[in-house]
Amino acid sequence: MRKFDVVDGLVAPLDRANVDTDAIIPKQFLKSIKRSGFGPNLFDEWRYLDVGEPGQPVAGRPRNMEFVLNQPRYQGAQILLTRDNFGCGSSREHAPWALEDYGFRALIGPSFADIFHNNCFKNGLLPVRLSAADVDALFQQCLASSGYRLTIDLASQTVTRPDGVSLGFEVDPFRKECLLNGWDDIGLTLRHADDIRTFEERRKSEQPWLFR
Repeated sequence: MRKFDVVDGLVAPLDRANVDTDAIIPKQFLKSIKRSGFGPNLFDEWRYLDVGEPGQPVAGRPRNMEFVLNQPRYQGAQILLTRDNFGCGSSREHAPWALEDYGFRALIGPSFADIFHNNCFKNGLLPVRLSAADVDALFQQCLASSGYRLTIDLASQTVTRPDGVSLGFEVDPFRKECLLNGWDDIGLTLRHADDIRTFEERRKSEQPWLFR
């Protein structure tokens, strides 16, 4: 998992509430568990005018140019600005996989669905909760200014606007430590690899019949 420290990134505004995980990555793309390759199909039903299928090249598909991620000013965005209850619906982990594979490093919104919120941290995405008033202000500034960028500093737990105003956010200390160090669940276990090997060697000597 990639470490998250400071991200200074272009912002894309998705001005919709209650965006569910089936909208983030539609059900037909859930057959793969590789964690990669989902970016081209992120928000597939909103980005394209036809019905997408797994393995289908996206280069020739007709695009909905009114959708935010298809607009030239938001190409390369690393921060997604959202509304209430982003990531609701089914608990598919493919949703943060698709967001991360597209290139997003952080999400900012007033609230996130609980399971989706947890899955983001496990996959290197930082979901930042700000007040509805602060999110409204960010939407207004982003829509009014092309190339709108924000700086998110996880260590200091701040979001800094182009005008220099910093907004603080809360984050669980354990999740913060994991993101700062790039530890997913497997990475956390591997930190104890030496102890695990020592334990297994002791078991082999004390209970050899288990290893015949």
